[in-house]
Amino acid sequence: MKHNFTVIEEFKDLRLDVYLANAIPEVPSRMFIKKMIEAGQVTVNGNQQKTKYKVATGDQIEAMVEEETLAPKDIPAEKMELDIFYEDADIVVINKPSGLTVHPASGSQSGTLVNGLMFHYEELSDVNGPVRPGIVHRLDRDTSGLILIAKTNVAHARLGRQFEKHTIMKRYVARVQGKVQYDQGVIEVPLERHTKYHDQRQVADAGEGKEAVTLYQVLKRFAKSTLVALYPKTGRTHQLRVHMKHLGHPILGDEKYGRKESFSRLALHAQSIGFSHPITKQYIEFSCPTPAEFLSDKE
Repeated sequence: MKHNFTVIEEFKDLRLDVYLANAIPEVPSRMFIKKMIEAGQVTVNGNQQKTKYKVATGDQIEAMVEEETLAPKDIPAEKMELDIFYEDADIVVINKPSGLTVHPASGSQSGTLVNGLMFHYEELSDVNGPVRPGIVHRLDRDTSGLILIAKTNVAHARLGRQFEKHTIMKRYVARVQGKVQYDQGVIEVPLERHTKYHDQRQVADAGEGKEAVTLYQVLKRFAKSTLVALYPKTGRTHQLRVHMKHLGHPILGDEKYGRKESFSRLALHAQSIGFSHPITKQYIEFSCPTPAEFLSDKE
C-alpha cells in the first residue's frame, strides 16, 4: 500500500521515522519503520533518506507498506457532537473543546476530532494522509477554540501555503500566572526541541533553534494572574506555552511548562482566525467567546 504525505510547517524538523510513526499509526512499531527506510521503501522528494533525516515543510514523502504488515486499526467514523462554527463547500471551522485530541496517533485510534469529522463528512482532504483527513493545522489536545478543516485537496493546499507564509491571523486568549508588568510587548526568542523531553520545546541559545515571535497584550489583571491576548507570528510547536514561561508567566493549568493544578484546564483558547478563503480569495475572520472560566475573579 502506497502512502503519500506533504509535510506542513507544524511537523517540520521531526525525524523521518518519528513523522511516519505518527502519520501511519497502523504500522506495528518504529523499528518496523526504520527497516522500511533502510530497505528503500520510503522516499523524500523522490530520494531515499536516512532514519534521522529531519523533514522540512513541503517535503513530499512516499512510503510503501506491505498490507499484510499493517495492524488492523482502521480509523472508525464515530458519532460525535461537533460545534460547527462555519461551513461551506470547501472548508469547515470547528470550535474544539479542551481535552479533545485532533487526530489519531499510535495507541489512540478513536475519540479524536478526526473520528467525528469522518462521521459528519463524506469528503475531506487527504493531503496529509489517511490518518489526518481534513486537518490543515492542529491545536494541542488541551487547547480549546477554532480549528480550520479542509474538505478538498485544493482548499487544503491553498490554506497550507498561507500557513507557510504566516499570512493567517491567529489570536489566542490565555490566563497566565502572576501580574504581567507591561500592557503589551513582543517575545522574540528562538525555540528548539527539548534536550531531555522529546515531546516538549525549550528556548534555544542565540543563533540556534528556530525563529519564534509572539505579540502579547494584557486584557485584565487579577489578584494573582493576568488575562492576555496572544498573537503568534510564527507557528512553532508549543510556542505560546514556552514563550509565556520564558516571560515568567506560564499559562495556568499547563502540566508541561507550568503547574497543572493551578487551573481546572489548560487556560489557552484559540479565539480568532482570519485568512483568505481558498476558493473565493475573500478575507474572512471568525471569533468565538472567551471561556467563562478565564474571566472568573475566583483564584
